[in-house]
Amino acid sequence: MNSIIKQTLAALIFIFADTSAITAKDYDIIVTSNPDNATVYLNGTLVSQTTPAVIKVDKKTASKMMIFSFRKNGYESSSVAITYTKDQLKHNPTVYCDLKRSFSAANQTTKGDPTVTVTESRQHVDRHNPGVTSMEKSIIRWYFDSDSRGARIFWRVISSVPAEVKNTNETYLTTTPLEETRGFDIQGLTYNNSRDVTIEIKVSKRGYEDQVKRFNVRQALDQQEISGFFELVKKDIPAQPE
Repeated sequence: MNSIIKQTLAALIFIFADTSAITAKDYDIIVTSNPDNATVYLNGTLVSQTTPAVIKVDKKTASKMMIFSFRKNGYESSSVAITYTKDQLKHNPTVYCDLKRSFSAANQTTKGDPTVTVTESRQHVDRHNPGVTSMEKSIIRWYFDSDSRGARIFWRVISSVPAEVKNTNETYLTTTPLEETRGFDIQGLTYNNSRDVTIEIKVSKRGYEDQVKRFNVRQALDQQEISGFFELVKKDIPAQPE
């Protein structure tokens, strides 16, 4: 009886030891991507709903070529094929995938305005995150001249959508002539509402009538330029009685 018990215990110990060995031979592999939050498939089987993540790969799978497929809405699916050595697997290797923006998604136009892409419509100028929109990065040529020269140049924003883009007071630029490049840092500006925003340029010089020109922001973005010439007109000074 004691012999039978000893044999049974030995068998159970062997089974537990064998199970422990199998578990110990599962390897941790880190999967990550740029951008994050991609789903990951290993040899066609879903292994993670998001990235970055740590997945477990058993010995049988890890000893063969593994094909990691990364998928994310708005991006092209991409796969990474790799075969790790046992020594590499012991150090928790990382599988990285750099996803490319889908051309169709990046250039899909909005229903309201077929000339505006979805990506562009989501961009808006924000003081809390400055310099990131294509509007701010656009190189817009500002050129103004006058006859006679030396007139003071002022500009302001006139908006028909004040809930999104606020009207501003006049801001002094310099005197004519002016030629420089600058982007648009108009708070709240988007490609969608740029049609409803106007930049007013006023030139002023003592002894001459003030002159004003207005430029549509959307047109300026498309043409990459705001320019104008001001033919100044002298003020009529009434004759002083003798």
